[in-house]
Amino acid sequence: MNPQTLCSTCGTYYPNDSVPALCTICNEERQYIPDGGQRWTTTGELHRKHSMKVTSLRENLYELEVNPTFAIGQRALLVLSEHGNILWDCIPLLDEATIAFIHAHGGLQAIAFSHPHYYSNMNDWADVFQCPVYIHRHDAMHIVQQGPHIQLWEGDELALWDGMKLFLIGGHFEGSSILHVPFLSPEGSVLCGDTLFLSPSKKHFSVQRSYPNKIPLPTQEMRRIHARLAAIPFDAFYGYINTQNLFEDVKPTLHDSMQRYFA
Repeated sequence: MNPQTLCSTCGTYYPNDSVPALCTICNEERQYIPDGGQRWTTTGELHRKHSMKVTSLRENLYELEVNPTFAIGQRALLVLSEHGNILWDCIPLLDEATIAFIHAHGGLQAIAFSHPHYYSNMNDWADVFQCPVYIHRHDAMHIVQQGPHIQLWEGDELALWDGMKLFLIGGHFEGSSILHVPFLSPEGSVLCGDTLFLSPSKKHFSVQRSYPNKIPLPTQEMRRIHARLAAIPFDAFYGYINTQNLFEDVKPTLHDSMQRYFA
């Protein structure tokens, strides 16, 4: 892993010889440049100040977090599966202990993403584990650093293995997607990033064009997303941080939440 520069606000990595004046991911209406201007850090600084925290959420599912929280603060989710493991979303830190942990559990068959805010250092992860990175073609324009492992997928869904599927949902980004894992719960579990956002009360889901900037989506887009999700079976939800898990009344909560947009 070569030394790189990364945005302190979103965690996106840039080669040291092509760092823009402003992070292209943050300098867009769905993210933001913080008060005081663009802030950068280095891989060396990140490793000095932060470590990786790995937590077992249930059998065959682990949560990976940067500790203390850095940038957006999202988690990655590691799904262990019979014919290959998958990493859902990336976090900006990859250390030797994490590499050893994942190799000890079978390595990675693939990495897949909810949306561009979590691309971070995806090429480092893919190089280490020699696996493809699945990104929906709709979001190809937001890839700031190409790599040999990136594979763009198209259409409404992509079948993986062991019954797992990627579903295109849209909304937050044109390529916003979810990972459906059928064997983590009776009706299937959704790994979501922030394609959907679960409220702190765990009684309401929202879908917005921008969460930090509170930019809503058109009503007709909300209707399309509602119909799309209604057709996918699931009874467990894992969002972008560890407080965004829901295991009871997931579909009714989602339905009631979406109905509020149509009143």
